[in-house]
Amino acid sequence: MDRILFGDNQFFGVNHLSEEKSRAQSERFRDTGKIIEVLDFVYEAGLRTFMCTTHDRIEEVCNHIRENKNRYTGFRIYPCLPYGHKYNNAVAELGLFGAVKKMLPGNLIGSIARGGAAVAQGNYISMMKMLIDAELKMFRGIETGVIFLQNIVTDLLLGMGMTDFLGAFHDYVKKEYKVEAGFISMNFPKLLPELEKCGIKNPIICTSINKIGFRMPGGLHLYEDLAAQGRCRLIAMQSLAAGAIKPEEAMVYVCRQHGIQSILFGASTRDHILETKSLIDKFSCQ
Repeated sequence: MDRILFGDNQFFGVNHLSEEKSRAQSERFRDTGKIIEVLDFVYEAGLRTFMCTTHDRIEEVCNHIRENKNRYTGFRIYPCLPYGHKYNNAVAELGLFGAVKKMLPGNLIGSIARGGAAVAQGNYISMMKMLIDAELKMFRGIETGVIFLQNIVTDLLLGMGMTDFLGAFHDYVKKEYKVEAGFISMNFPKLLPELEKCGIKNPIICTSINKIGFRMPGGLHLYEDLAAQGRCRLIAMQSLAAGAIKPEEAMVYVCRQHGIQSILFGASTRDHILETKSLIDKFSCQ
């Protein structure tokens, strides 16, 4: 994985401290062309990995990249699935069976029938595999390297003790898509040993790491100690603590922690992209 990964929260109005900023970002990026404009800044800055949800509008971004392959040589996308709001809305509107039929690939009657049978039989691992296939269709022909399970699912399964699903996700992604499986979590200390129990060696984990302990259950010292043990490939996210820490202060801390392989950040302007990349490059070398 690259040292720096670029995320997509800002494109879809995700701001953990300010609803006002969330609304402003949602309005600004209502036009997919504005998203592509920022991704062009990212590419020009030398960043080559975009880590994103499976939001419906990401499909428009993927179409643009496929149509302009020569402009994005070496550009990778790391899909993060599922996009929770999409499923939540579908289940609320259509019920579980109806949502499964809606989310499975269009015109695949056999898949829909299998999906219905999986629901009826409680075979949720089979259903999970079909939904993974459906969500990843938008990325066909685009280089990926890691497919992530979103924290909304990772941490739910973790809390319910259903870690066999985590192992099944890992094995399915590696076997069917020939790429690495990654896990996003808000509980790194609990997740790591559970993945190891599933037989997953040196797992890829993306989790909050910042100097004020924002979204870090167990506290700074526990996270620092686990990271330094080198038992996983660790990606630090929310290093700015949703804007509560100034960029230089944030990157000094996260870049100097042992065991962090990559840093994920999001930004919406050329200046912020360049500033963050420069800070990570600077403090990673010290």
